[in-house]
Amino acid sequence: MTRLDDKLARIRAGADQRTDFIIADAKDPDMGPGLHAVGPAPAQDGASPRFRTREEFLKSVEAVIAQGVVDIMLTSVSNLEKLVERKAFLGSTVKPAIRANDTTDVWRHRGATFHHQPSRPFRTASLARVKGLTDLGLYSITFTNNLDADTASLEAFRAFREDAAANGFSYFLEVFNPNVDAGMEPSAIPSFVNDAIVRCLAGLTEAERPRFLKIAYNGPQALEELTSFDPGLVVGVLGGGAGTTRDCFELIHQAQKYGAKVALFGRKINLAESPLDIVRLLRAVSDGALTPSEAVEDYHDALGRKGLKPTRVFADDSEITEAVLRQG
Repeated sequence: MTRLDDKLARIRAGADQRTDFIIADAKDPDMGPGLHAVGPAPAQDGASPRFRTREEFLKSVEAVIAQGVVDIMLTSVSNLEKLVERKAFLGSTVKPAIRANDTTDVWRHRGATFHHQPSRPFRTASLARVKGLTDLGLYSITFTNNLDADTASLEAFRAFREDAAANGFSYFLEVFNPNVDAGMEPSAIPSFVNDAIVRCLAGLTEAERPRFLKIAYNGPQALEELTSFDPGLVVGVLGGGAGTTRDCFELIHQAQKYGAKVALFGRKINLAESPLDIVRLLRAVSDGALTPSEAVEDYHDALGRKGLKPTRVFADDSEITEAVLRQG
């Protein structure tokens, strides 16, 4: 049993406490956008701006693992292989996971337009080859209200489940909002996604179901509707864009308030001035030790002590800028 297993067991038994909220760091940008998404290298006087190298990125991942606050570290297979070789998880309670598929809606290469077309299923990772690294992966699906595209995605999902069962592999399921015009009013999207989730899981045995979900936060009503429908379905939220620091802490606060048990943040951690402080304070907010506004103040104090220049001044960074968060 890992720390993740223990938390999920208590959540499913209805015996969880605030401290059992699960936090994952999504360090898998190379599986979608590619090189540019690993983030900028630390600014140096007189040096031209550049992206981090793979080595610099791996070191940033190792630092979060060593901190020991997150429960899951999600990476590409290639980077997990390197981290395991470097013994980054040795003695750690952080669970390694891989992105098990890379659908076309996450192919956000510079100059590309793949993501403007209905999502198509695609899978690079081989579960048979990755078994020696981890037994947990993220599988992603995007429903678009396009019959051909959605049927192909569901058929690929079925093939993945069969492969996972054959290889003793478990997964959590990421369900994105439509990546193209779905032919409906924006206000209908949250209900469409909830219905699509329930429908795609209804034909599965308990052994086939995901360990938990990762979905966009579509507001209090949509989240409560899904979390209250089936308490056995553990629901988590994805981080979305970088936003302000207040957006980051507000999202985890509202998600927990309306029934989510998991948060998987990528850019909100990766692009922060001080990722380790963001992670530390995400835990403080989820544990109830700090409010979102108090966490922003703590974060800026930490930046000041470390001599790091904030991207935004404190007043601006304290604002809630994402519209969906203003609903809560």
